[in-house]
Amino acid sequence: MGKRFAIIVGTRPEIIKMAPVIRECERRKVDYRLVHSGQHYDHAMDRAIFEQFQLPDPHVNLRVGSGRHGEVTARILEKFEAYILQEDIRAVLVHGDTNTTLAGALAAAKLNLPIGHVEAGLRSFDRTMPEEVNRVLADHVATHLFAPTPAAVDNLRAEGIKNGVYLTGQTAADAIEFLRPGLAEHPILNELHLKPGAYVYLTLHRQENTDHRERMDFLIQGIERVGKELGFTIVCALHPRTRGRLIEYGWLDRFYGIPGMRVVFPPVDVFASLALQSQAAVVLTDSGGLQEEACMLGVPCVTLRENTERPETLAIGSNRLAGYHPDTIVEAVSMMARAPRGWTHPYGDGRASIRILDIFLAE
Repeated sequence: MGKRFAIIVGTRPEIIKMAPVIRECERRKVDYRLVHSGQHYDHAMDRAIFEQFQLPDPHVNLRVGSGRHGEVTARILEKFEAYILQEDIRAVLVHGDTNTTLAGALAAAKLNLPIGHVEAGLRSFDRTMPEEVNRVLADHVATHLFAPTPAAVDNLRAEGIKNGVYLTGQTAADAIEFLRPGLAEHPILNELHLKPGAYVYLTLHRQENTDHRERMDFLIQGIERVGKELGFTIVCALHPRTRGRLIEYGWLDRFYGIPGMRVVFPPVDVFASLALQSQAAVVLTDSGGLQEEACMLGVPCVTLRENTERPETLAIGSNRLAGYHPDTIVEAVSMMARAPRGWTHPYGDGRASIRILDIFLAE
């Protein structure tokens, strides 16, 4: 592809997973534009990611901010369409399942441009999740579907999507291989006085958990019991959404007061998060990305959900669904803390970004 194309990102997980693709664009000196929608924007945290991956600054930030799903998607769609026309963009690469993903794909589709969807084919089969709606719709308008695993390819075929599907591996594997050499020596492990294998690394942010008071109550009970009954320190990278809900429910002191709890707020950057995962006994999370990262780092994961769009992690034994009941959370953490770690992860060889650009630029 000799014409200019755009890569649009809007959240930190997207930046991380597209970082290897952006680095490969720079290495090849191709004509591209990096667009930050501003869906989630924290200058210090974003700056840290760009520095850690040695990325150039975005060519533009659309600064759409936060809001209701429809509002944010509409603002990105409007502003990104204008940018495409202004900059003579001839193709678009999107990633994953965010409002930025959907809006970027729709803007390109309305202009009849080629669309590459990185991380295509993931399915939780739960349409109550906004992310599931976004990823399904993006897949059905994309022209190039870059699937990370064979299961993702199978999901696309089951929906009748057979043309333009490519098995590439997961770009997160590329990102982890880039950062892996410094993980064991990261200073945060000493700063928090952590012993390898003696703590659980916790993240909690999905709205289907945080926006339901009863479910959050159960989750907090389960987390507290993990500390009390299993003897683990709990290291929590506290998400702003979760902190806001804890304040709303009047539970911030309750959460901070869990025995053995060490809260990190604002949440740590990607390098520190990977370092904390790498030395944990168990990763306890509702994040899809962390399910993959823990799997690739060889660390057992317990997922605070009743479904996952990463079923490969369940199949190889690196991950277990706990739901949100305290009993099942404690049981799952106890089992996974003792689980063998000898699995081979299914996310490729760390060269997904090379394959993606080889394919996308060839047409």
